[in-house]
Amino acid sequence: MHYQASNTRYKHMPYRLCGQSGLKLPAISFGLWQNFGAQNDEQICRDICHRVFDSGITHFDLANNYGPPPGSAESFFGQLLKTDFAAYRDELIISTKAGYRMWPGPYGEWGSRKYLMASLDQSLKRMGLDYVDIFYSHRFDPNTPLEETMGALDSIVRQGKALYIGLSSYTASETHKAAKILNELGTPCLIHQPSYSMLNRWIEADGLLDTLEEHGIGTIVFSPLAQGLLTDKYLCGIPENSRAALKQSLKESHLSQENLERIRSLNEIAKQRGQSLAQMAIAWALRDTRITSALIGARSVEQFQNSYECLKQMDFDPQELLEIEKYAQDGGINIWSLAARS
Repeated sequence: MHYQASNTRYKHMPYRLCGQSGLKLPAISFGLWQNFGAQNDEQICRDICHRVFDSGITHFDLANNYGPPPGSAESFFGQLLKTDFAAYRDELIISTKAGYRMWPGPYGEWGSRKYLMASLDQSLKRMGLDYVDIFYSHRFDPNTPLEETMGALDSIVRQGKALYIGLSSYTASETHKAAKILNELGTPCLIHQPSYSMLNRWIEADGLLDTLEEHGIGTIVFSPLAQGLLTDKYLCGIPENSRAALKQSLKESHLSQENLERIRSLNEIAKQRGQSLAQMAIAWALRDTRITSALIGARSVEQFQNSYECLKQMDFDPQELLEIEKYAQDGGINIWSLAARS
């Protein structure tokens, strides 16, 4: 069946300027991290992406290693672009990344010029694109000179293979150094993508938000639901086929008694607001005006719709924020931290 986007897709979604650029991003962006690989039902994936775009979400976030297996999310999205979204390419912001392992040998991961440029060429081929809108260095490489990594990003923009470049999971110090290099090269950093949620507040403690504001860089936070912890999924134990049960990115150790107690308390606050816990968690992540967008995923249209409904109630009164602050504490779940990178 031929897909035609909703005529009302831009009616309700708010858009925010990304840092000091002229690019606007939707308050909610959509990521294809774990649910759009070769093992997933293709029609369900198509239905989700249709609903996402029909809801005014123009930004689709990918990476070379998304799947599973790695590369398959980009391949799926490339087919979707060809068959469903071809007429809407100029309405879309498509991003991808490189940094994690993609192929054997010494050139298949991290941040060398060799790897970044080869990986982007592969990503463009999988998606059938001439360029992506945003290309990220997916993680800081402690063994490659930062000048080389940033120089590769600059070259990618100058070659027309990406319109903008970004960083992901860089600390405040690393971001400051990278931004200075990029400014000197004449290709400023558009955006930073860190993990952030009520149970993972490292960007505040690290000073990253202050650094991004200083350099005029936008912020798109990923995992605002703490990989499913900040939903009703784990209020009564570990369900089958959950990330914790399958021992994927969420570990059973993350479901500590302290975290579960915090989640249940936060759920009660959400109920008082007339929201699901997931809706409140996304709205909370967007409460800081320095955050441009919150990146969400979904396994079904219904799951996406539940998250999208957060837009109906984005404001918090001071008392609500004080009450949330009692339970919105670090839960030891930042698997993208410096100690967990290698």
